[in-house]
Amino acid sequence: MIKEIPHKAITGFTAIPFLVVAQIASAFALYLALSNYRFALAALLLLCFVVIFVGWFGFFMVQPKTGRVLQLFGTYVGTVTAPGLRWAIPFYTKKAVSLRVRNFESSQLKVNDSSGSPIEIAAVVVWEVVDTAEATFEVDDYEDYVNIQSEAALRNMAISYPYDQHDEGAISLRSHPQEISDALKGEVQERLGKAGVRVIEARISHLAYAPEIASAMLRRQQATAVIAARAKVVEGAVGMVEMALTQLSERRIVDLDDERRAAMVSNLLVVLCSDDSAQPIVNAGSIY
Repeated sequence: MIKEIPHKAITGFTAIPFLVVAQIASAFALYLALSNYRFALAALLLLCFVVIFVGWFGFFMVQPKTGRVLQLFGTYVGTVTAPGLRWAIPFYTKKAVSLRVRNFESSQLKVNDSSGSPIEIAAVVVWEVVDTAEATFEVDDYEDYVNIQSEAALRNMAISYPYDQHDEGAISLRSHPQEISDALKGEVQERLGKAGVRVIEARISHLAYAPEIASAMLRRQQATAVIAARAKVVEGAVGMVEMALTQLSERRIVDLDDERRAAMVSNLLVVLCSDDSAQPIVNAGSIY
């Protein structure tokens, strides 16, 4: 595995004066050698002039948050990350690799969750390159690699959890967004680590049941919500009835036998649990 090697290239503003002076000096020396008919020296000076001239092609620009991967005849030399005008041997190939933070939004994937229900899911992955050597040499195209592996990780994560929470405390895609995001981030990072990429954040951007079961699942969710609401209403009504009977008994407002107590409990539960408002009936006679 190839790891990034920092390379300190010469500042361009330092190399420019040196090349200017060397170019002028070699040209002047070549002129003198030709004037004195010293052709052997002139040939050597001409070679120096050409070498210095080729040196002008060694300048390159490094943008902020960008790395330049240097190679010499196929051999990795190092990476220049210091921004500005730089100079290196002209025979180096200099490939730019962006170190900026980037987003990848996956397409809407259709998968089955852990309970077998078909769902549609998509995610957003925030990532950056942290090792330019691995990103360049370990994979063929690191951007395409990020896209494919992120979707593969999303599929694998989606089939590991149910869409909805069926058991108390169980993690589901809909009810535990933070836990699901952490799991997705770990899944994606495990796959992209070999490409010199660090995952900053991974979150689900779209989550829904597949169209063919969406209506049935909506009725199921509505039924579950109604049952939960009814259970809460009944729990509160029972508490209120218990409180009413206790206070009636403690304050000795009225003494009720078991039959009348049961009738009062029934009436109170009907009033408290009914969806419609109760219609009062005035009883002017004896309760017995």
